[in-house]
Amino acid sequence: MTTSTDKVAGKVAGRVTGSELLSEVAFLARELKTPVISETFAVLGDQARAEGWSHEEYLAAVLGRQVASRTANGTQMRIAAAHFLAIKTIEDFTFDHVPAATRDLVAHLATTTFIAKRDNVVLLGPPGTGKTHLAIALAIKAAEASYPIAFDSATGWITRLAAAHEHGNLERELRKLNRYRLLVIDEVGYLPFDTAAASLFFQVIASRYETGSVVVTSNLAFSRWGETLGDDVVAAATIDRLVHHAQVIALDGESYRTRGHRTGPPPTSHTKTT
Repeated sequence: MTTSTDKVAGKVAGRVTGSELLSEVAFLARELKTPVISETFAVLGDQARAEGWSHEEYLAAVLGRQVASRTANGTQMRIAAAHFLAIKTIEDFTFDHVPAATRDLVAHLATTTFIAKRDNVVLLGPPGTGKTHLAIALAIKAAEASYPIAFDSATGWITRLAAAHEHGNLERELRKLNRYRLLVIDEVGYLPFDTAAASLFFQVIASRYETGSVVVTSNLAFSRWGETLGDDVVAAATIDRLVHHAQVIALDGESYRTRGHRTGPPPTSHTKTT
């Protein structure tokens, strides 16, 4: 019995030429659901003949275009699904007032190897020093590396978990969040948590301990997390799990949002890592 696959193979083996061959390749590309191959194979074929490419070089070029397009589309989908406040990149970050050691550390984190190791990143500092910018930028690097990501403020995550808890689905929701290789939890400490919220925050950190990465930003030093979590014991337990495998970066200095409105010379600022 002759199958459709046999017919296709036979037509190719029969060395069809000209417009028939172009139609056949376009048909095969549609069957494979590879639209970029359909769009580029003829142009790349002309280039290959003109430049004397081998068959393997031509095949690599065609497949490379398809893979690059699929990767870019996947990155865009992951970024859109994360619901960032704005798109921020490492390249757009102003490192003028950041020590070289910290610039090197951020560059290393941008390789996303910390996600493969299930490590965390904690960015501490006063408002306007670039914590959220760097958190989003690292998450975008993760998206480009094909890691599933999710972003929200601390209060946004608590609201989501509280709703799941109210409907008896907290464990299910935590398992769902653990499908993301990176969670960004922004603005811890800007608003105090009540006891229930502090418990939920601890649970999301504990559920990802050594299983998935988080990037956390906070305007409070760790010594003050008891204030926002309402309990020093809960704060200590949360911090213990968060920083066990983490890079902690303390950003100091004047707010980027007010720096442009000052008069006179800029103040001295510094960044340190612990």
